Amino acid sequence: MKLTLRVWRQKNADADGAMSSYEVDGISPDMSFLEMLDVLNERLILEGEDPVAFDHDCREGICGACSLVINGDAHGPERTTACQLHMRSFQDGDVIDVEPWRAAAFPVVKDLVVDRSAFDRIIQAGGYITAPTGAAPEAHAAPVPKPDADFAFEHAECIGCGACVAACPNGAAMLFTSAKVNHLGVLPQGAPERETRVLDMVAQMDEEGFGGCTLAGECATACPKGIPLFSITSMNREWLRAARKAGKR
Repeated sequence: MKLTLRVWRQKNADADGAMSSYEVDGISPDMSFLEMLDVLNERLILEGEDPVAFDHDCREGICGACSLVINGDAHGPERTTACQLHMRSFQDGDVIDVEPWRAAAFPVVKDLVVDRSAFDRIIQAGGYITAPTGAAPEAHAAPVPKPDADFAFEHAECIGCGACVAACPNGAAMLFTSAKVNHLGVLPQGAPERETRVLDMVAQMDEEGFGGCTLAGECATACPKGIPLFSITSMNREWLRAARKAGKR
């Protein structure tokens, strides 16, 4: 395939950015989107130009690093990560716009790379459990009802890619935060910090400058791991429960 790429280029966080057009040829439909960008970068390097900076790591749809808005959609037209999006999803001659995540809490570092350390600080605020010293307990030492285990596992699938924030018209991080809160909240290991966890993580989320949630639902639609929208309402119930309990102390 021969494609026209319009890529966001920005030298650094303080520089003005703009879209630049590039022609790429000989693209196999079996290539991933990132492999197609590799082809472009190899050519740019050979021509003595600065390659396009973009985040990537595992390229297996697990790490969540490949944060790209492709033709206006977080991770592109398929419900998957950009590294697992294949060029067969496009047609020969297509014009493809490639941009970084757009959110005030995700400032651009260079080109398509954004700083997502705000997510790290939300997790640091409460995404942990009390860790007793000593040998690891047996796996079945703390029985967990299957519905709770399934609920926790569903939310543990969040890879922290930020597609929910990029897709949200408000730039909210509620789906990400709720996934981290709900993952630990129903497990017995997470019980000691249950109230402080949700209060602290939501407070940190607000401090990072993410927008407010209006349940538009775009976050759940864009999530490559299928974190459900009801995750947000579950966290809201947890927050109200914890706030009432804290107010009675």
